[in-house]
Amino acid sequence: MAELQLKSFDFRRSREATWRELDALVQQATKNGLASLSPDELLRLPALYRATLSALSVARTISLDQNVVRYLESLSMRAYFCVYGAHEGILIGLSRFFIEDFPAAVRAAKWAIFLATAIILLGGIVGHVLTISNADWFYSFVSEGLAGFRTPTSAAEDLKAGLYDDSDTIAAELNSFASFLFTHNAKIGMLCFALGFAFGVPTAILLFTNGLMLGAFSALYASRGLSIDLWAWLLIHGTTEILAVILCGAAGFVLASALIFPTRHSRLSNLAIRGRAASQIVIGAVALFFVAAILEGFARQLITDITLRYLIGAGMLLSWLLYFTWSGKRGPNDRS
Repeated sequence: MAELQLKSFDFRRSREATWRELDALVQQATKNGLASLSPDELLRLPALYRATLSALSVARTISLDQNVVRYLESLSMRAYFCVYGAHEGILIGLSRFFIEDFPAAVRAAKWAIFLATAIILLGGIVGHVLTISNADWFYSFVSEGLAGFRTPTSAAEDLKAGLYDDSDTIAAELNSFASFLFTHNAKIGMLCFALGFAFGVPTAILLFTNGLMLGAFSALYASRGLSIDLWAWLLIHGTTEILAVILCGAAGFVLASALIFPTRHSRLSNLAIRGRAASQIVIGAVALFFVAAILEGFARQLITDITLRYLIGAGMLLSWLLYFTWSGKRGPNDRS
């Protein structure tokens, strides 16, 4: 009898920390919902549940103290509903994602976002300076399909007509260019995220080359005295579209940081933890690409007043900044 009690005591002492951790997570999830758990805690929950089930199986096999068995049965049952229980409806899930999860993930990745923004800006400055000094650089930075009729050989009147003229020919070329530009930026964004696994180097290169392209276009129109007109035409949708590219690049850097700075976890575990936050950023960025497409397809074509174009572009940027700063913020306990 004494031997059995000793065995029960040793069994419980070696595993009790796991049970207590699981019990605390289950209580928190039951009281406040799974959304109240951090990414680390969500990752730990299934592992703790499986460890507790294993302990329960051993406890039953060797006939340990029935109080321990009953406690483990109760804990396992409550944990089961947290891990495998009914999930929220799709509308509730989408609402929670866009109100809480997405902006929180963006706030948590603020340094990665600053880095992505800085790289694009640097590329833009380099592309602008080189193209202004030598127009031939334009062909190095901008592909033929992306340039369309906008090249250093174009007359200022033709470039300006492309920003305002609503004739059928110009409109067709404009729509084709807009569609190509959107597809190009969406592809760049997805690649920036996916290539974050390569320690972020390809992500940085893609962001920089995208900045070079923007800088080359900026220099082309500046050489014709059309800078104000170009940026009014571009920013009406560009503040949303370029922001989406930056977010995808930031998500790639989040993946890269998980590999470069694994902290207390292994690189694989750290990648799983940070990969969830990175994927949330990318999923949200896809929504921004759709908003940009709507602005690109309708507002930019219908609105030709230069002041109104700038107001819409600035209004969209301000709206996104306010959204990412305040939406779903929980105060001092916010994960950012």
